[in-house]
Amino acid sequence: MNSIILHKFLLGILALIIVIAISLFLLIALLTSPAPTSVSALSVDLPVESIQIPMTGNSLVQGWLSYGKPGKGVVLLVHSMRSNRVEMLSRARFLRDHGYTTLMIDLHAHGETPGEKITFGSRESENVSTAAKYLRKKFPQERIGALGASLGGAAIVLARTDKPFDAVILESLHATLEEAINNRLKLHLGEYGSLLLPIVLSQFSFFIDTPITELNPISRIGNLNAPVFFISGTDDLHTTPSEVERMYATAIKPKELWIVPGAKHFNMHTYAGKMYEERITEFFEFYLQNH
Repeated sequence: MNSIILHKFLLGILALIIVIAISLFLLIALLTSPAPTSVSALSVDLPVESIQIPMTGNSLVQGWLSYGKPGKGVVLLVHSMRSNRVEMLSRARFLRDHGYTTLMIDLHAHGETPGEKITFGSRESENVSTAAKYLRKKFPQERIGALGASLGGAAIVLARTDKPFDAVILESLHATLEEAINNRLKLHLGEYGSLLLPIVLSQFSFFIDTPITELNPISRIGNLNAPVFFISGTDDLHTTPSEVERMYATAIKPKELWIVPGAKHFNMHTYAGKMYEERITEFFEFYLQNH
């Protein structure tokens, strides 16, 4: 009798494990699924030119180019996870008011840039490399900066460019993909969520066809070879301040760090307003205009 009960118990545990594994598989399939949005037809209160930048494999990076004043510098703006270039419009507005030309792009499998799945920096970094090359060719006399939020920041750090950016701002950027996933598991499932981390990591590698370790910004931040400004929030549970501080410690000088009191994992411009605009324009002015 006891053996029958034990057998049923073990079968129950096995069934539970299978259900959890399938649920996680479906969840990761959803997280890596494309996030297409039609944005080119939007009427925006900023003069922009719709552009298409060719990539290898007959793909195109879709974007908006907003012209500023010659000699003021150019800034590439890169959106966060499951978003699109519209997220960067508010930043483009105040940067244009200060004379900067800006390029807002849709990352791989986001907005109007095609892609079968989101790859957490693998293919997205190629978009950044392509956009940087485009800007260097179109504006050969200008200094080029980049600003990325979350996934956008990872894409900038992981990008392989012929020439480094002249200044980089990274907002709410995780140190490792493992920590980013673990933070979200704990956020939604409590401390026990970490028990699922090994399964989730293995499935992530399967879906994006790239080893997780190759997508860790902290492993590449030392090769950025550009002045870098890290911004994060004290209340960010998706990317903790300690992660950003480790990134800051690993980066080479010159570098700056701003941990915004009360800020969480969302649009820093929306949260910090004028203070954000002052800090960003001050940084870009020093490295893009005073050289």
